[in-house]
Amino acid sequence: MSGPDAHLMIVDDDERIRSLLCKFLARSGFFVTGARDAAHARRLLEGLDFDLIVLDVMMPGEDGVSLTRHLRETRAIPVLLLTAKGETADRIAGLEAGADDYLAKPFEPKELLLRINAILRRVPQEVETDAAPKVLNLGDVRYDIARGEMWRGPDMVRLTATEAQLMRIFAGQVGEPVSRAKLIEDLGRTGPDGEIAQDRAVDVQITRLRRKIEADSKQPRYLQTVRGAGYVLMTD
Repeated sequence: MSGPDAHLMIVDDDERIRSLLCKFLARSGFFVTGARDAAHARRLLEGLDFDLIVLDVMMPGEDGVSLTRHLRETRAIPVLLLTAKGETADRIAGLEAGADDYLAKPFEPKELLLRINAILRRVPQEVETDAAPKVLNLGDVRYDIARGEMWRGPDMVRLTATEAQLMRIFAGQVGEPVSRAKLIEDLGRTGPDGEIAQDRAVDVQITRLRRKIEADSKQPRYLQTVRGAGYVLMTD
């Protein structure tokens, strides 16, 4: 589910911030559930399905980056990290853990809403079709374009919302380079952080995607870098 009516989880140990965000997002049309820490969030995840998690990084006990890593190992729920740290390196660490986006505190609630909606628009939607699916073969990996699903043998490869959006972009231009600027635009990563930070964020996402596609992500065969032009997806 995307847009209003999606079910969001807000994880923040600051009760005032958590309450304010829950009320604001509920007024914006979302179903919202609050969690006071990572342990509380884990318990909620055992019984409820969520479309996106807004997760504070700095919390007592397990921090947001650690919980993000756990989520990436078990499910593909989009994660937006809230952090008081403004340095690019800290934000890159969050993306490397598997987050789809980040937002530094303090922030305007409207910007959070815009980023949430941008992420939800990238989440693959269920596609029903009677036609035979078009599949890209990437070595022992198969990518079903119609369903937005990636498989390695009999096993589905879990893709984050951002990784799924990247695959849709590349699948639409197989063999044609896609520039970083185009990827930044299509991923909705416009913001106040500057062009260099956005480029690095895209590079992190590409690195993570390569680990799921390539036999050797350091010597990519299928998702290649084209010097001065960006990235290109090649198939067998």
